[in-house]
Amino acid sequence: MNNAVAGFSKLSKKEKINWIANEYFSNPEEAQNIIRNYWNSDEKLQQLHDEFIENTITNLYIPLGVAPNFLINGKYKTIPMAIEESSVVAAASKAAKYWSTRGGFKATIINTEKIGQVHFTYSGDAEKLTQFFDQIKPKFFSETQSITKNMQQRGGGILDIKLKDKRSLLENYYQLHATFETKDSMGANFINSCLEQFATTLKEEAQNCDLCENGEKLEVIMSILSNYVPHCLVRAEVSCPIEELAEKHITNPQEFAERFVQAVQIAEVEPFRAVTHNKGIMNGVDAVILATGNDFRAVEAGVHAYAAKNGQYASLSHAKIENGIFTFWLEIPLAVGTVGGLTSLHPLVKLCLDILEKPSATELMEIVAVAGLAQNFAALRSLTTTGIQEGHMKMHLNNIINQFEATDEERHLIKAHFKKTAVSHSAVVEFIENLRK
Repeated sequence: MNNAVAGFSKLSKKEKINWIANEYFSNPEEAQNIIRNYWNSDEKLQQLHDEFIENTITNLYIPLGVAPNFLINGKYKTIPMAIEESSVVAAASKAAKYWSTRGGFKATIINTEKIGQVHFTYSGDAEKLTQFFDQIKPKFFSETQSITKNMQQRGGGILDIKLKDKRSLLENYYQLHATFETKDSMGANFINSCLEQFATTLKEEAQNCDLCENGEKLEVIMSILSNYVPHCLVRAEVSCPIEELAEKHITNPQEFAERFVQAVQIAEVEPFRAVTHNKGIMNGVDAVILATGNDFRAVEAGVHAYAAKNGQYASLSHAKIENGIFTFWLEIPLAVGTVGGLTSLHPLVKLCLDILEKPSATELMEIVAVAGLAQNFAALRSLTTTGIQEGHMKMHLNNIINQFEATDEERHLIKAHFKKTAVSHSAVVEFIENLRK
């Protein structure tokens, strides 16, 4: 392709697919067949999926699994997880079963405050602006009443609005920094609607008073929610007496606990390790976020910003040994919803929320945090005992077998062989080649 395409968005779905197939593939018919093979046979359901985004041509499947036996705050949960990476669901399930006999997971909501900002510049006197803000602040609330009415009936709404002087960062830069409670909705549309009305009120009131009478200029740059929600926090933890940590691969629980704490401490001080450490946490977090129709990109951005809140990227989880008790925990910011958006549209998302017994947003925060902690525990247990590759590669074996389109007989022989042999891509390839000779 050497030229730009004009009017692509106006093409029908069929025309878009024909263009893609003819433009990029030597065998257009084969490409079209692959695309159509991933359509849902239910035309109405397929149309629903087509309308989630723009320029849709097909569906990209991600496996949806479940991890049972999560004992959270005294109640068992089966957690749905949508993820393409092998070993994640198995590891979470194993960690869930392990802790179910040691008191389970405890989860606590610390706060549920969300944030939005109106970014603007003002070239006049800061004290004059402060007096102006104090005078018009009630109008920000009154003029958003039509937007906030329903949210207030559910116990949410605007919590506070503050004027922030940011001139130390940029010339003439200020913010209206607003905090919100959005209850069971993620609240992005609600927050952004409020912010845009704040901006309108700010501009109109500035024109109607003496704030800019001497040539001073107030200009709104943008109004947008923040995905950094350091005060929308949940804590998940596990703990037990050290001797209760014993199991098949933990014959010396004291030594295991000490090595585990040291592994976490390394992630607390070494950013290269912390990134991979936290990626493991997000394996669990993102899988549940995706399964429940929430925005995993927003969650990722907010969580990683939180990991660097002290000036250096560091571990999200922490561990300690105190008075013979092993404790492992994390605190992460999570802005999630269980009403609105895909939660009321996507049939599988609704099914996943049903599996979780229709949780509130705060209950979902707890479940997501627990999934992240469980995943992190499973990874660190492997790293500090048998090593992570043994279990991971055994789970990855299926992917290698499928890559070579093994027959049922070959599949049986390959799995039997690698029950007692270390799995590596090269070893599996060699075994398959020898079989086929």
